[in-house]
Amino acid sequence: MSTTVSTAFVNTFRSNILMLAQQKGSRLAKAVRRETQSANMDFYERVGEVDAQVITDRHGDTPILNTPHTRRAVTLVDAEYGDMIDKMDRVRLLINPDDAYTKAAVWALGRKKDDQIIAAALGNAYGGVSGTTSTSLPSTQKLAAHDGATTTGVNLNVETLRKVAAKFDSNDVDPEMKRFFAFTSSQKQALLAETEITSSDYNTVKALVMGEINTFMGFEFIRTERLPRNSTDITYTVTTGVVGAGTGTITAAKSRRCFAWIEDRLLLATGKDTITRIAERADKRFGTQIYVCQSVGSTRLEEVGVVEVDCSE
Repeated sequence: MSTTVSTAFVNTFRSNILMLAQQKGSRLAKAVRRETQSANMDFYERVGEVDAQVITDRHGDTPILNTPHTRRAVTLVDAEYGDMIDKMDRVRLLINPDDAYTKAAVWALGRKKDDQIIAAALGNAYGGVSGTTSTSLPSTQKLAAHDGATTTGVNLNVETLRKVAAKFDSNDVDPEMKRFFAFTSSQKQALLAETEITSSDYNTVKALVMGEINTFMGFEFIRTERLPRNSTDITYTVTTGVVGAGTGTITAAKSRRCFAWIEDRLLLATGKDTITRIAERADKRFGTQIYVCQSVGSTRLEEVGVVEVDCSE
């Protein structure tokens, strides 16, 4: 055979593009209250609990009670993505990357929505007349995953889930509203080691056969790897999981800030939903620009509707 036959070898190219591993858009937006917002900052009014007054006389004056009225502010946050595909790049690529680039952009902005929801759940909420009064999630709405004995922290377990459910119940949060729980793959694997999760006597066979946790103990579970860690060590009471005191300690390096919430107690406000534009730019040698943007904001509407659960990984 000719020694120069290699010059006739043919290079072939796949016409499809592989999207590498990533979270495909938002996972949490479907599980919170959604509103449309037309201003940079908007207020969402809240009315609290008030006690009725017992009538003790006849023909008395009508009581004027003080119904608690407060508000929460949401400020929109703009986010965008832009990239260029040159004319000459298309010749060399032999494929059209427009759809793949657009998909990557939309997924990225969806993840930004989740980041805002997570920050709203675990961080400060803002209210008051001008929206500058900050309210943090109190320690009474925080629990450490615990087993009643371990002093160095444990990962998520059924005992802790019971405490979270009991906290919502004791706060008289509307039982008709859906309850959700955000966790990572580490907490998922820890729960799958629990008998109550995998046994068909307690749960659906799906968790045992498929290795999936969808709903359990009234919670719908949503996995996201975007949950933050604590910046400092967490102290907790070993027997109850109460955060802020006790002999138990979860080091910051190992802690993961999971959280449970009631659907309408976290809000995602949309000023401008995801906009996608694909167009040639004369100022860039008529290359194609992919542009995607959005304007959204999020807040925690009520503290008793969110419970932070600090887990040791």
